[in-house]
Amino acid sequence: MMNNTHQANVTATAKPSIVKDALVGMVTAIGVGLIASLVFVMVVMFLSSTAHAYPQAQATNPAEVGLTDVHQGSLLFRTDKRGVFHIAPTVDTDVEMKVSGMVVRSRVVQTFKNPDDYWVEGVYVFPLPENAAVDHMRMIIGERIVEGEIKEREAAKKTYAKAKREGKKAALMDQERPNVFTNSVANIGPNESVTIEIEYQQTVQYEQQQGEGKFELRFPLTMTPRYIPGEKKSGTPLKQPELDEQDHQPVQAVHYKESIDGFTKTGWALDTDVVPDASRITPPVYSPDYTQINNTNPVSIKVELNAGFPINQVNSPYHDIQTARPGEGHAVVQLAQGSVPADRDFNLTWTIDSGYSPKAALFSEEVNGEMYNLIMVMPPTDGVGGTQHLAREVVYIIDTSGSMGGTSIQQAKSALNMALSRLRAIDTFNIIQFNSVTHSLYNTAQVASQANINHAMRYVDALYATGGTEMHPAISQALQQTSDEQRVRQIIFLTDGSVGNETQLFDLIKQQLGNSRLFTVGIGSAPNSFFMTRAAEFGRGTYTFIGSASEVQSKMQDLFTKLETPVLTDLEVNFPDNVEAEIWPNRIPDLYLGEPVVIVAKTSNFDDTIQISGQRVNTTWEVDLPLIGGQQGNGVAPLWARAKIKALMDSLIEGANKEHVKSEIVKVALQHHLVSKYTSLVAVEKTPSRPLGDSLNTKAVPNNLPHGSTMGQVVGSFAQTATLGQLKLFIGLLLLTFSFLAMWRMNRQVVWS
Repeated sequence: MMNNTHQANVTATAKPSIVKDALVGMVTAIGVGLIASLVFVMVVMFLSSTAHAYPQAQATNPAEVGLTDVHQGSLLFRTDKRGVFHIAPTVDTDVEMKVSGMVVRSRVVQTFKNPDDYWVEGVYVFPLPENAAVDHMRMIIGERIVEGEIKEREAAKKTYAKAKREGKKAALMDQERPNVFTNSVANIGPNESVTIEIEYQQTVQYEQQQGEGKFELRFPLTMTPRYIPGEKKSGTPLKQPELDEQDHQPVQAVHYKESIDGFTKTGWALDTDVVPDASRITPPVYSPDYTQINNTNPVSIKVELNAGFPINQVNSPYHDIQTARPGEGHAVVQLAQGSVPADRDFNLTWTIDSGYSPKAALFSEEVNGEMYNLIMVMPPTDGVGGTQHLAREVVYIIDTSGSMGGTSIQQAKSALNMALSRLRAIDTFNIIQFNSVTHSLYNTAQVASQANINHAMRYVDALYATGGTEMHPAISQALQQTSDEQRVRQIIFLTDGSVGNETQLFDLIKQQLGNSRLFTVGIGSAPNSFFMTRAAEFGRGTYTFIGSASEVQSKMQDLFTKLETPVLTDLEVNFPDNVEAEIWPNRIPDLYLGEPVVIVAKTSNFDDTIQISGQRVNTTWEVDLPLIGGQQGNGVAPLWARAKIKALMDSLIEGANKEHVKSEIVKVALQHHLVSKYTSLVAVEKTPSRPLGDSLNTKAVPNNLPHGSTMGQVVGSFAQTATLGQLKLFIGLLLLTFSFLAMWRMNRQVVWS
């Protein structure tokens, strides 16, 4: 009895102690779980940053400022001291373009301004048209002009690095991609300006729409930040990027590391095994709000049109312009505001009366005893058509990565819904959406019934932009899907093309295309036109650019016309037997209604005709073009050289010997004074400017974030352009919840046991 009573008393006494211990245990468990989860979140956030990490800073001692010291729009770079920053150099750009028929000569003037009281090296990554043949560069310091020399890339880099060390002003222009260039300017003195002039040649685009001839000229002004896949190269230190949210100052933690050869890498991304030059194509960016308020990276544009035909209308869909008409066939176009922030591509179109639309055009230039020809032939609109309403299998690929945030994803969704509404009952279709992962609406293409189309539209409406741009799996999946041989197979790809692994994707398209046709639709204010254009060429399709929501209906309508209109295939250009000719492209792509055949050829002098032929269903189409009385085409020679270099670079994808290709490109580029992947322009002042005892600080000139993009989607703290940062954070928080629930359950059992 006493034992039982004693036991009861012990139990009664112990219960409060057990409850107390359980509560202490539960609180401890929650604390431990919270700490563990926070550590996990910090780890995954660090891992998420690796694709966008920065190289470590070199030890420098530049002048320092606080936020209260800044009295004008400036980009500030963080230091290790709280509230202390460095001011970045700025750049103003003036563009002058002269159009003569199909040929454009452009001059780009970039003025680098050093706002600090110490010596700097400015590095500016900027876009140019993907078909630009850059052949001149000069450096202007006050009244002194230094002409740039064309050299092999490595030799040019060594010349530049030597001049930089010796305190001489020097400029170096490199090509990173056919549409991405880098200007480095060394030894810009305190509060000094240095001007770099670039000149290049290109052709305008031309097509006929409903009998009306339409010319188009595009000049890219900024770049959507590129997604960088692959594993980082070993030995590169990491630094988490930051974004200041105070005082409207777009502060970005940008750090630099010089490579062994002394050439400076200034990008926000690390070089990877897939994108070995990632650090060179990823400049920092201003926030859009800051850009609009402060007119950062201002650009002025002037275009002189000598169309060769009476001009009907002149239009710029993304900029306000003012136009003067000094004479028939002539126009002078300028930005209405004088200058604007470089945050969206500049497009200029002009139309001519149908009666003047060229059926053929020839521009010729003689250089060193050789004749260079630019030839354009417009296929007739009559008699080309064939069977319409062929049954199709259409696969839509839509990019839903973070770089598509803002207006871009809305434009893409609108375009895709319009495409779905155009499907016929005899068609089949599927949708593939991708960001960091790839997802298909259906396992296989489904019949385009109204129920399936409605289901697809609901699917599209629910899409949103987030995550990385893992494009390779999506394209591979689209190309590998089984197809019905009785159907025409078309792939429509909607994206901004903001990737750095273009070559890898081109190889994929070439290897797996089969009987498909790939049509690219560029979305946003500054898509990667090089990738979009070349992907369509490898895919034997066409490229369509949609720069604003108001263009969706008209641009997609034009695309549908191409998709639904039979094409000319197996096109050939035949010169007389006695004429030696080297033509590019040597394989003409499929031709769509209203699009001209445009080739460049180096020939011996002759006054004869060429024949262009193609196949349409079971009939042959032919046209003869007399090569007599062609217009003088100044600058045709560099266009031919640029086309040959392009073809040589494409041969690398087909397995050509890299050293042989490099040798051929260098030979052509040096002969025609062109910047290429393996040649650069370098200009060096003879007299040193910087005292050797003064330090030189390297700073990147930021680009403007494309209009309509959001800073959080593209640059934000989770680097959504390249990683799954938000997903990983969610997993960490989920683990925290599981930890709490598990410990609560355990302590509940202890209390009641």
